[in-house]
Amino acid sequence: MIDVEDLIALVRNYNPKTDADLIREAYAYGKEMHEGQFRRSGEPYFTHPVAVAAILTEQALDDATIITALLHDTVEDTRASYSEVARKFGEEIAELVDGVTKLTNLQLSSTETKQAENFRKLFMAMSKDLRVILVKLADRLHNMRTIKSMRPEKQLQKARETMDIYAPLAGRMGMQWMREELEDLSFRVINPEARNSIIRRFILLQRETGDVIHKITNDIRVELERENIDADVFGRAKKPYSIWRKMEEKQQSFSRLSDIYGFRVITRSEMDCYRVLGVIHHRWRAVPTRFKDYISQPKSNGYRSIHTTVSGRDGKRVEVQIRTRQMHEVAESGVAAHWSYRDGVPAQNPFAVDPTKWLAQLTERFENAEDHSEFLEHVKLEMYTDKVFTFTPKGEVVSLPKGATPLDYAYAIHTRIGDSCVGAKVDGIRVPLWTRLKNGQSVEILTAEGQRPQGTWLDIVVTGRAKAAIRKSLREEDRERFVKLGRELARVAFEHVGKKASEKALATAAKQMTLASTEELLARLGSAELAASEAVKAVYPELVRESGAIDAKRAVLGLSEGETYNRANCCQPVPGERIVGITYRGKGVVIHAIDCPALEELESETNRWVDLQWHAGPHAPEYTVSLDITISNDTGVLGRICSLIGEQKANISDLRFVDRKPDFYRLIVDVDLRDVEHLHAVMLAVEAESEVAQVRRYRNLDRRP
Repeated sequence: MIDVEDLIALVRNYNPKTDADLIREAYAYGKEMHEGQFRRSGEPYFTHPVAVAAILTEQALDDATIITALLHDTVEDTRASYSEVARKFGEEIAELVDGVTKLTNLQLSSTETKQAENFRKLFMAMSKDLRVILVKLADRLHNMRTIKSMRPEKQLQKARETMDIYAPLAGRMGMQWMREELEDLSFRVINPEARNSIIRRFILLQRETGDVIHKITNDIRVELERENIDADVFGRAKKPYSIWRKMEEKQQSFSRLSDIYGFRVITRSEMDCYRVLGVIHHRWRAVPTRFKDYISQPKSNGYRSIHTTVSGRDGKRVEVQIRTRQMHEVAESGVAAHWSYRDGVPAQNPFAVDPTKWLAQLTERFENAEDHSEFLEHVKLEMYTDKVFTFTPKGEVVSLPKGATPLDYAYAIHTRIGDSCVGAKVDGIRVPLWTRLKNGQSVEILTAEGQRPQGTWLDIVVTGRAKAAIRKSLREEDRERFVKLGRELARVAFEHVGKKASEKALATAAKQMTLASTEELLARLGSAELAASEAVKAVYPELVRESGAIDAKRAVLGLSEGETYNRANCCQPVPGERIVGITYRGKGVVIHAIDCPALEELESETNRWVDLQWHAGPHAPEYTVSLDITISNDTGVLGRICSLIGEQKANISDLRFVDRKPDFYRLIVDVDLRDVEHLHAVMLAVEAESEVAQVRRYRNLDRRP
């Protein structure tokens, strides 16, 4: 464990004016509070907070952050209280410790909906003071460095959580070194075989080619000295996970992967950055499309650097990053550079971003997300994408994620422009709305009064902001229809348990489900965001628990009162599948699976189509599906197939042979099933039998209505 004086010495390296006495007091207090507590490795627990504080000194952070690291687990795990920490160390540190405690209590590794909900809370905690996240990231980094002492299943859980949330968050904040280390530590747990394989190949490559990094670093230095450019040059092999990701993305083997080395040139001035770029491109051939100038177009977290990839020795591609010393400090610390110290005073780095503005920009993109899954989608979109810089007709820069389209651009300008978009011009040429924008293009949006967003736009846009705006507009447009359908769904669901969907019952359900109004409840039922059974359960939970399978006569929702239905024999839809109703004269409504080929002939007769869906909930096993099964002609095979189907609690209602060969039999088996999950279970069980050559759903257009 690092001694308190050694820790203070680490702080004094960048902040000679540090309050050493307060750090000593915090160290002593934390040690006292954690006395008698041990980590799984057997070490005293206090070694962990001290290690977290040491990690934060590497980023030259202020005293308050260092002290928070020493105390970050006291309120949660010891008898210490918020008021006592505030009295001893001040309100600022107490609030930071409280913020870290709240983050620690978030369960970020459960279901996706829960994960999204916690992402919201995480951003709320960040909005108060970003240093809370800096401490939490350092806490996670030390836990990942010492993860081997955890149980294997706990290791895997923490590694996945780190890979999905903390590593991309560190990258988003500009702390690329931390992102890479977190990813690599997680990769070691999640896929150790792949990581070890890459390391072995690196060692073999080094034996074959020698120290490539040393050679290329010297080559660059020689070229810079020839032009009298004063700069530092560093080289390194990329992390195993970074290489693995490239292999997966490009579907290439290690031997075919080229840019596995990275080099960094740190210059004395911004002008020297461009001089270095000229020298490198003059000496080595640049790789087209692999050049990015983040100095003239910095990232939102303050990152500035020139990236270029060139063909180096033996045709090997190498990536070179060129930046000044101040740019490098921001590249290493990211948003944390705002709190870093130099010589006892806050570092005046012109490239460090204001965390308040950065957070406002980040959270603005998610404010339109109305549910958790939508919010999570936006967060992941924003975190994992690189940037494309486009220009307005007036020359203003619009930053968008890689893969963005003119529609994304339109919504980035203003929601009103996005909603009324009818076309776009890129560099003066009319292009389709699904065109992928490239760096440096000028974009002009064409609008028309009365234009409204279309559902297909959701497949075109990539930004969270655009998706949220389109969904919101579609919800408003369809709200009246959804409310009407929701009322019908509620009526059927309540009748199923012998109750009426009265206004009072619906209002009670809305209140129980913390929805703003009855109309909001009905709209969500109609748009399938909520199941009608949930509304019933909110009012009559005991009836929902006691109710049995849904009556087949009420299994389909969306029919007019008194209207009956029949299942189409050609596709035999079952509960759980998307369906559509087709009206037939004298036959009423016949329901088809949405992918039934018979529907192609009826595309022009939309007046006959009825919007239907299956009732949510358990169904009785009375929906016949025909399975086309090919089996080997051997003793007892057919008997085993019938037994397998019976073991899945499915009844065989008919069986007929359609083809007999010396080696194989092909037969059609009619099975009575509950729903699509039951169907999949039966098919999987049959398919697993070694004597079964093929099993598929039998569909016969000759049996259409």
